[in-house]
Amino acid sequence: MGVFRAMIARTFSAATSRSLRVCVVGSGPAGFYTAEKMLKAHEEAEVDIIDRLPTPFGLVRSGVAPDHPETKIVINQFSRVAHNERCSFFGNVSLGSSVSLSELRQIYHVVVLAYGAESDRVLGIPGEDLSGVHSAREFVWWYNGHPDLSQLAPDLKNTDTAIVLGQGNVALDVARILLRPPAELATTDIASHALAALKESSIRKVYLVGRRGPVQAACTAKELREILAIKDLYVNIKQDDLQITSADEEEMKNSRIRRRVYDLLSKASSSSQTHPSSGQPELHFTFFRKPDKFLESSDKSGHVAGVKFEKTTLKASAGSGNQIAAGTGQYEDLKCGLVLKSIGYKSIPVDGLPFDHSKGVVPNIRGRVVSSSDVGQPVDGLYVCGWLKRGPTGIIATNLYDAEETVTSISEDIKKKDLTSEFASGREGLLQLLENRKIKVVTFNDWEKIDSEEKRLGSLMGKPREKLTNWKDLLAK
Repeated sequence: MGVFRAMIARTFSAATSRSLRVCVVGSGPAGFYTAEKMLKAHEEAEVDIIDRLPTPFGLVRSGVAPDHPETKIVINQFSRVAHNERCSFFGNVSLGSSVSLSELRQIYHVVVLAYGAESDRVLGIPGEDLSGVHSAREFVWWYNGHPDLSQLAPDLKNTDTAIVLGQGNVALDVARILLRPPAELATTDIASHALAALKESSIRKVYLVGRRGPVQAACTAKELREILAIKDLYVNIKQDDLQITSADEEEMKNSRIRRRVYDLLSKASSSSQTHPSSGQPELHFTFFRKPDKFLESSDKSGHVAGVKFEKTTLKASAGSGNQIAAGTGQYEDLKCGLVLKSIGYKSIPVDGLPFDHSKGVVPNIRGRVVSSSDVGQPVDGLYVCGWLKRGPTGIIATNLYDAEETVTSISEDIKKKDLTSEFASGREGLLQLLENRKIKVVTFNDWEKIDSEEKRLGSLMGKPREKLTNWKDLLAK
């Protein structure tokens, strides 16, 4: 605890009574972009970023696919923010258990919640709790070495078929990881336990199933091109599914992304071979199907053996200009031994925080937390950014614009009310509270030791890094 006292003393001597004390909860893109914007906009601001994990960078570390290293370059920018003398990172600090929201609001002038979405939407259909049914988030965290799910151990050996529910970018990510040759993944930062399991995987067929048609597929052209480029891959798309209506044409007219995705799917369909060769990996795009129930194995009690789907058709959605899937009352079964649900992430509320459970977001106006979704009053000093603010949509850069809007709102509020005239203990107050509760804080300097060790271990294996994947090892550094 001597480290705590040294940090508190250093912080107290560096800070002035006129400092603007800001706490950002969450160290993913939304959190770091918010910190960066606050530091630039307010020279008197002292910004602390807290995260429940010992490691920073959120989904850049645990969500981006290991074969997308170019997407992770943004970590360099975030590291420069963390090295700013007015910024500190404190990992292993959990909102709700380590420190409450009400305590943070007493300690800081401004609190920005940017902790994202760490849970999953559910389908609410029979059999969802069967063994072998996982969320795509769980699978992604598993192969990325997230300490919460490094022990997930999905069964890849006792089935040759996986069904992925959803056709967005995350769905394509998990399908690509299942189908891509493990030798190509061996030079990435994929977790070793996942690479070992993929090397022994029996899965050769992956079905990407969507409720609507190819025009409405939620992926981007870049992600689609990448999975279609897997060598020696058999791609199956039914020609009947590619038939489009005037309503589809209207949707494509209003969205270049949808046009590109549809064109890529059409091209893949026309250029693919008629039948797969023996042992060839297969990717099946299945449209106009919604899951009705998960089927239990008759041989292995409690384990999934397939999915019962209802066939759908598209109907106009009043006022939205989009089409929605409607059931037809016709059903078919697809056999499998693994299901990955890529149907959306969900944010988690905390005590004292207004929350819209239907939308899965914190009610807010331009980042200002309001007491309810029905044009409630702004909650003094409390803001949101990222998925907690807008829902789990967009790319990493989307959080940059999101952070700009939230920081603009904060700046406007500061002009109306000189927050620094009110005492806030800020960093020293937080550190004192955590010391009293005997919580081990992981600083950015501690993270850099973890980072160095992961890179050292990775270099021995021909990888950019070998991630430490359990809490004990991460907290030991």
